[in-house]
Amino acid sequence: MTPTADVARPEAYNVLRAALALFKKAPSELADVELTQAQRQAANEYKIETMVLNSKEASAVMITDKEVQRAYREIQGRYDDEAVFLSELYKNQLDEDALRAALYRQCKVNTVLDLIGSRAPDASEIEIGIYYHLHPEQFHKPELREAWHIYISINPEYPENTRDMARARIEELRAKLQKKPHKFADLALKHSECPTALQGGVLGRVPRGKLYPELDAVLFKLKAGEISDVVESEIGFHLVLCKEIQKPETLSLQKATPKIRQLMKERSRRTCQRAWLASLPKEAEESAYES
Repeated sequence: MTPTADVARPEAYNVLRAALALFKKAPSELADVELTQAQRQAANEYKIETMVLNSKEASAVMITDKEVQRAYREIQGRYDDEAVFLSELYKNQLDEDALRAALYRQCKVNTVLDLIGSRAPDASEIEIGIYYHLHPEQFHKPELREAWHIYISINPEYPENTRDMARARIEELRAKLQKKPHKFADLALKHSECPTALQGGVLGRVPRGKLYPELDAVLFKLKAGEISDVVESEIGFHLVLCKEIQKPETLSLQKATPKIRQLMKERSRRTCQRAWLASLPKEAEESAYES
């Protein structure tokens, strides 16, 4: 049995998209109040899409079967099993034909909006310079340190993790590292109780304030390649390796220009699209409600 023509219409796909966007769940998994919210958003999106499709610009846009098939395959590819894919469509009041119809509609709307967005003017050098000087925080890269660590917890319920034993264990590891610092990853893999042990204790590149305060304070005093003394935090004992230091940097206007140009282009595109939507004739909006 397949969904009826009345149910399997493009609006079902809008509801599915809205449900995933709002709640990361399919409509069939939503509570009544959530479903109502998703349906309301879907109806609003469908109205806007219909306005776009009723525009004179849309009449000049052609969507090929190949484009629709590509979009269809992209969704189908998220499922390992064809039967599961078709079952999910049915649960969301869709079938293959309804999904293709919805994707054709979505492709056409996106193409029209891209066309409108392409009319947006490029930012001038003066506008880029003004943006750069008004938003200095966006172009400052803080100091980063590549941190590795070995962690031993304190847990009185286990003899080897009593406070004294945990301290003795990590002191022993510290002594080994004083002689063979290159063994840090091996010792982390064998002894650290942090999930990062599987990666040799690598915490990654971190800015100030990212780690526990005790670890943070020690990390940003170490030299590149230096290993800390034993550090105690609220969760136990640590050894910290500062593997590498990336100094803070403020991007010059020249280096920041491509990023600013792209950002301003996207902003200009959205402004252009919103203005165009607002300018659509009233009859297009009325026809959207009648669809």
